[in-house]
Amino acid sequence: MPAACESVLEDIEDIVSAEDLKPRDRQFVRKNVFPKVRKRNSQKNIQTDDEPPSDSIIPGVQKIWIRTWGCSHNNSDGEYMAGQLAAYGYKITDNSAEADLWLLNSCTVKNPAEDHFRNSIKKAQEGKKKVVLAGCVPQAQPRQEYLKGLSIIGVQQIDRVVEVVEETIKGHSVRLLGQKKDNGKRLGGARLDLPKIRKNPLIEIISINTGCLNACTYCKTKHARGDLASYPIEELVDRAKQSFQEGVCEIWLTSEDTGAYGRDIGTDLPTLLWKLVEVIPEGAMLRLGMTNPPYILEHLEEMAKILNHPRVYAFLHIPVQSASDSVLMDMKREYCVADFKQVVDFLKEKVPGITIATDIICGFPGETDEDFQETMKLVELYRFPSLFINQFYPRPGTPAAKMPQVPAAVKKQRTKDLSQLFHSYNPYDHKVGERQRVLVTEESFDSNYYVAHNPFYEQVLVPKDPLLMGKMVEVNIYEAGKHFMKGQPVSDARVHTASISRPLPKGEVSGLTEEFRRSAQSGTKWKAQPSAEIPGKTGLSSCMALQLPWQQGGGGLKILSVSLALLAVLVMFYYGGMKTEL
Repeated sequence: MPAACESVLEDIEDIVSAEDLKPRDRQFVRKNVFPKVRKRNSQKNIQTDDEPPSDSIIPGVQKIWIRTWGCSHNNSDGEYMAGQLAAYGYKITDNSAEADLWLLNSCTVKNPAEDHFRNSIKKAQEGKKKVVLAGCVPQAQPRQEYLKGLSIIGVQQIDRVVEVVEETIKGHSVRLLGQKKDNGKRLGGARLDLPKIRKNPLIEIISINTGCLNACTYCKTKHARGDLASYPIEELVDRAKQSFQEGVCEIWLTSEDTGAYGRDIGTDLPTLLWKLVEVIPEGAMLRLGMTNPPYILEHLEEMAKILNHPRVYAFLHIPVQSASDSVLMDMKREYCVADFKQVVDFLKEKVPGITIATDIICGFPGETDEDFQETMKLVELYRFPSLFINQFYPRPGTPAAKMPQVPAAVKKQRTKDLSQLFHSYNPYDHKVGERQRVLVTEESFDSNYYVAHNPFYEQVLVPKDPLLMGKMVEVNIYEAGKHFMKGQPVSDARVHTASISRPLPKGEVSGLTEEFRRSAQSGTKWKAQPSAEIPGKTGLSSCMALQLPWQQGGGGLKILSVSLALLAVLVMFYYGGMKTEL
């Protein structure tokens, strides 16, 4: 593998030493150049012709398959990486078999997710596919044996995915795992105005911050995403405006903890939300992401007002994890059960009909039968319509992995008992016969219905009428299941077209800058650049990297001088002429 650049070129003269021949001297040594006879029929040369050298590979024409596991934050990262690659010329394919390279975007929350990730790497290698790894698994533990020799792009380096993919296709191993900083201060991550391909053209996922302020003993994500780093309000509002201009009708705000937003930059979540609702067009909706109890307690009054806004779903995801204070203390969750109840009770009173979703971990180290029964009582009390039940998995490198473990059979039984309790009640039966306003945004997994959500972000299945997609309509609820309702559109009701413009076609790149569009139309190619190394990390294997339009002024790359570009052209003509003479 070629060695990485040891330094960034600051001047054209840096690449010419005193011992190098001058152009004039080269003319006089041509007489000493002799043609080399090639044995065309040798087996060695046949193999070389089958596998051309890396510098003969043309980047930007290959097919790439992208697989993402995990949360909406990870899905947003996957959309951004797909957009940049497609904007550069790569074809994003849904067919893994025809792809030249697999980009695997991982999740480190639970063992099964990492197992799927590991198995996909093995399958790619067996199929002779090039592989680039992304997401929280390689970011948190890049030195794992099964990641050895593979290219990795860090969670804060997704704006350089084109560079990593290009070098990987050439046969190099590339690892970019550094943090984004501005004057020594950690940033939220890559820019929000990068090109992206939305999985659903009607839904925009916006990461408002990365990392968190907690240090939960079971969490591996903290190792990857780090401490809290928030995006400025103006950047988030601009991203929302751009999304609506591209036909989006629903925005999801996501992060590892939305409630902690702004604490590192002198603002807070309610301030951001009030700015965002100002730019939401009629018929479009905003959905809040997960927030931990400690940080929402300070803003309950303001949050209740925001959740009552007609363009904000009355929905909040607040993980409790356990109803035992002793277990919460061992988890280092920084709240008690009474805090969680205070948040839920207040919001239920001030925001009638609000949907509260929560998470519970079964079998955390040290959890007794009494602890678990407290959790069961909490679920019986609130009958959460959306409950994420997780059997505890010890993640390597976390404090919880070193604690005395609950027997596997006990963890499994507790998970089963809680699941049975959850499925013993139907939260939507009392809503049959209601007339509801819903926003239609998706197709159901079985492709038999369109999926809509009412103001409480409860799922409503409606007939597959193409005229309904992306619209806000009124329906009569005629059936209810455990996780959904079914609605029939009301014929005489008004239909709201939420989007202020037509949605982008599925698979089309959004967020392209005018500079990129002009260059694409004129056929201009982006300049090659020296690549900046990340201190303490392995940099690009090649000494040259690409300067893409969305990297201007950032990413640690420096623009080559015009003189270097001219020299490159002269060298090409020079060696082209020499080969002709030979």
